[in-house]
Amino acid sequence: MRLSIVIVNYNVRHYLWQCLDSVRRASAGLDVEVWVVDNASTDDSIAYLRQYFPDVHYIENTENVGFSKANNAAIRQATGDFVLLLNPDTFVAEDTLRQCLSFMEAHPRCGAIGIHMLNRDGSFARESRRGLPTPATSLYKVMGLCALFPRHPRFGRYYMGHLPEYEEGQIEVISGAFMMLRRTALDEQGLLDEDYFMYGEDIDMSYRIGKGGWECWYIPQKMLHYKGESTQDTSLRYIHSFYNAMLIFFHKHFARRYRMTAALVRVAVVTMGFMSYLRNHLRRMLNRLYGVVCRPPAETLCFIGTEEAWQQLQPICEQAGLVARHVKDYHDAAKNTTYLTFEVTEKGRPYDTMLTQMEAAHREGWQSSLGTFNTINHTLILPNDIFC
Repeated sequence: MRLSIVIVNYNVRHYLWQCLDSVRRASAGLDVEVWVVDNASTDDSIAYLRQYFPDVHYIENTENVGFSKANNAAIRQATGDFVLLLNPDTFVAEDTLRQCLSFMEAHPRCGAIGIHMLNRDGSFARESRRGLPTPATSLYKVMGLCALFPRHPRFGRYYMGHLPEYEEGQIEVISGAFMMLRRTALDEQGLLDEDYFMYGEDIDMSYRIGKGGWECWYIPQKMLHYKGESTQDTSLRYIHSFYNAMLIFFHKHFARRYRMTAALVRVAVVTMGFMSYLRNHLRRMLNRLYGVVCRPPAETLCFIGTEEAWQQLQPICEQAGLVARHVKDYHDAAKNTTYLTFEVTEKGRPYDTMLTQMEAAHREGWQSSLGTFNTINHTLILPNDIFC
């Protein structure tokens, strides 16, 4: 087997349907197996997905064991020379897998690859390439120097903004949303550290691969990441998992080197987590207050697809309270359109086209998020909502 793809799912069956559909298209002509590990979802994810993707290998956990442990369960059974860890709230361009495999085969010391991720609005996701979060690098980010000097090789190292966005380059940390690993490197350095429940395992794996003499690379192949649809970023559990992962990583790799500052780092991380929790809840309260005092404008949707699909979509938009229009392409939409929505059919518009158009729209000033309408199961997928 050339490539094994592992996806961990938790209550995001519609996003995962889209992810698997893109993987199926991107796998055409390649020797690929796909594993989906379900962490005790309550939305009947596996029963729903089996009818559309019967060739996928499914592992059904009876409890939510976390990201690392779930991935490891599939990695142990997978047989590919390369292993791709992929988030369920993503989709890849048709040529992404082929190009990544070709790159790894041409670079025998490449142990892991990350790619050019787009946010839901077509903007570049800075976490596509990151520097190792040493105490100094993390301090520059907390102090705001990373934001002030994003392209500085030292102050902006957290996101490695000094590297060209559309060029290949060696990096230090690869995002777990798309992490392609060479099996040889994975066998040498070990599986994901299961001390990390969620978040941090990608940093840990990248660091271990680099320490083992392998290279981590960023290449400008595209995918979209809805970013966090399988988590609640305002929940206490999210805050705890995220900042606890920072502490685990520091104590595992840097505590001995920075003994004098270990206590200070722990206080700083706990404080950051507490402030993040308060900030997120304050934002939610203000948003609710705004919705009560000021009636927000209706969300708008411009649909790019066939007339037949448009007829199917209209009643769904009406039910969802969306003001919808049928347009030829994004140039016919207003720049403040809430959602640019593309038709997805079994042999329809390529995912690469959606990514290209969303990126172009963002560069040209459109303030829109990507949506898709799946004509196979009549599902409208928006960044924060699903309508059937």
